[in-house]
Amino acid sequence: MDLKTYNLIRYQTLPLTKPETTVPETLPETVAAVDLGSNSFHMIVCSLKDDKLQTLDRLKEMVRLASGLDEKNRLDAATQNRALACLERFGQRIRSFPSGSVRIVGTNTLRTATNARQFIVKAERALGHPIHIISGIEEARLIYQGVAHSLSSSANKRFVMDIGGGSTEYIIGTDDRPRTKESLNMGCVSVSNQFFKDGKLSAKAFKAATLYTEQKLEPHQRKFNQKNWDEAIGASGSLRAIQKVLEAAGWSNNGITQEGLEKLAEHIRQHPHIDDLNLAELDLERLPVFPGGVAIIYATFKTLGIEQMTVSDGALREGLVYDLLGRIYNRDIRSETVAMLTERYHTDQTHAQRIKQTLHYMLEQLEPDIRAETEEENNSIFLAWAADLHEIGRDIAHSQYHKHGAYILANADLAGFSRQDQIVLSTLVKSQRGKLVADRFDKLPEPWQGQLPLLTIILRIAILLHRNRNDKDLPAFKISLKQTKIALQFPENWLDQAPLTHADLQKEAEQLKHSGFKLEFA
Repeated sequence: MDLKTYNLIRYQTLPLTKPETTVPETLPETVAAVDLGSNSFHMIVCSLKDDKLQTLDRLKEMVRLASGLDEKNRLDAATQNRALACLERFGQRIRSFPSGSVRIVGTNTLRTATNARQFIVKAERALGHPIHIISGIEEARLIYQGVAHSLSSSANKRFVMDIGGGSTEYIIGTDDRPRTKESLNMGCVSVSNQFFKDGKLSAKAFKAATLYTEQKLEPHQRKFNQKNWDEAIGASGSLRAIQKVLEAAGWSNNGITQEGLEKLAEHIRQHPHIDDLNLAELDLERLPVFPGGVAIIYATFKTLGIEQMTVSDGALREGLVYDLLGRIYNRDIRSETVAMLTERYHTDQTHAQRIKQTLHYMLEQLEPDIRAETEEENNSIFLAWAADLHEIGRDIAHSQYHKHGAYILANADLAGFSRQDQIVLSTLVKSQRGKLVADRFDKLPEPWQGQLPLLTIILRIAILLHRNRNDKDLPAFKISLKQTKIALQFPENWLDQAPLTHADLQKEAEQLKHSGFKLEFA
């Protein structure tokens, strides 16, 4: 059977770049999401029955991860131990969950900490599942998803704000689509630590904290101004705490209001220490970071002209659950992002389809040697994305296009992709041609360190076999893998009739040899 006939049978519905929408035969009965925030760690566990979600469990612990960063952005041992103790407790609940049914993300502090990788290895062991670090923009997208699914509001445009421990996200969206997103490097923990050290309060300190927030927000004032949206919604523990304080004090009876914030700010300015605030409905656990949160929301109301804000129960963890459901039901936002990139960078999608078909053909033969699942998902999906995107760098320059493409994938804001996802995809694209640099894979998180070199070689071979970029069918060929040895077997005399491919394979074998791999072909 030739390769074209094989693909017509096996991949009749294989999309070029868009995700499949069929429902898998086996669905997890329970799913979970964990948000490793800079102030608190949150976990939500939901049952998934008859396509409906029901919350089974919620866990929250205030860890204050951001408080453990020193001047060199290293996470201190005491904070790590406190965080790991919390994660051991979380792990008892979700450690037995099957892979693919749990999403765990780290936010601002784990983005910032220079020793985050060492901590994450221990944290993954405690939880029993991989942790992904997400960008501030991806955090904003997921927050909006959580809010949108928790509200029945019919407002045309929503403004959503979330105050975390180390960052604050601002989003404008319509229905369940975020349109404008920003993440600013300020949060209730970082602002409290900077301006209200040891719980000391003063009018001068509050003014300085407010000015600091206004300066951070100033470049984005125009796009988030209240003229650009219909309804303001808050989504975080800080904002829920502020709402409770305002309503308990009788300073507001409709969420968070500008008038209520003025009274709360004045109350803070009049007291010398947080222990003197004596605010009803304010948990003592939140008290140390409360002034920083108030300064951020107070400055935001002033800068953007907000008069009133309701507070949603939905936030990042709920957004993670709905994002996970998209992956479970084969409606992965990452595939939509890949499709967008192929269109934006004018890739040859017909050529990408040829490569993807050949990749599938080879993976079928190599199973289970290389098609084994990672801890979360099938290797083949990353290879398919790499095939779709391997030439996006040509839109910048033909010379060194693989490096241009890799840079885009490593640094762009890609919806749905974690930092690890982007590094894996970037490494595949960068390694598609030229020397196979072994050190490049050493920097990858497990289990990719061992798997990606072999996946890269499969991608390189598929691209090589289609270098002529025509629709002429490849013959049925065999591929096998044994440790670092890759063997290709073509029909008799085929390579004699394809001298350019033969020469390309010889060159590839020479390049792979320098990286400790052996490519044989006949």
